[in-house]
Amino acid sequence: MQALAGGTHARTHLVRTADPDCELVLRRYDVADDAACRETHVLAALDGLGGLAPRLLDADPAGERFGEPAVLISRLPGRADIMPADPLPWAARLGYALARIHAAPLIGMTGFRDVIGDIPGIVGRADGPVRKRWGELAAEPRVLTHFDYWSGNVLWENGELTGVVDWSGASFAPRGFDVGWCRLDLVLLHGTRVADAFLRAYEDAAGVRVPHRELWDLFAVQRSHGEVEGWLPNYHDLGRTDLTGRELSHRHRAWLTAT
Repeated sequence: MQALAGGTHARTHLVRTADPDCELVLRRYDVADDAACRETHVLAALDGLGGLAPRLLDADPAGERFGEPAVLISRLPGRADIMPADPLPWAARLGYALARIHAAPLIGMTGFRDVIGDIPGIVGRADGPVRKRWGELAAEPRVLTHFDYWSGNVLWENGELTGVVDWSGASFAPRGFDVGWCRLDLVLLHGTRVADAFLRAYEDAAGVRVPHRELWDLFAVQRSHGEVEGWLPNYHDLGRTDLTGRELSHRHRAWLTAT
């Protein structure tokens, strides 16, 4: 077994077996966390999502067999990489992959949460112009959203994007929900030029402009207010040890001002 870095929500290990010879991923959660139940439902419905998502192999969401909530999933090739040599084409590939996720047909995906109405506290994080125009955002068409689409939840091999992990939050939401969240992460890590490259690639691949994009950018900053310093362990695990909590907060405030 080998611990996998880059996430603090679940304790994640790569498991290699000898007979049969294979590699699996085990994700364990706190007893009071319902993420294992949600991930079990989501991964079963996605059925691999054309290779972008892991396949569900087994689940113990109540911890009856394992002692704590757990899911066992297939291993996707590659590893997380948030420090690419050339961030612009890297960001474009992030955009292309998100467009594929948002293009997934919703037929048969029953029981998914709706970000706008079914997740407590989401609306309460909106303020200012976002709150004033929330009705317009809530009226936008729904797509399959990852809910936590950031560069650390994406895998790479030989410069190619090989998959997306951590699907426990997957929900239905307007496309700007994921787009704004990923843009915030890219601004914090690499600046607005890289975030804009991601947006251009996404819109080209999706064939649509993101409605109310500026409001979704602002909402992503508001959602993460007071939390961004807590992301530091994830960034450090994946190699960005140059970042400090103070620097993250500074970049976050600067993006708030810009939005």
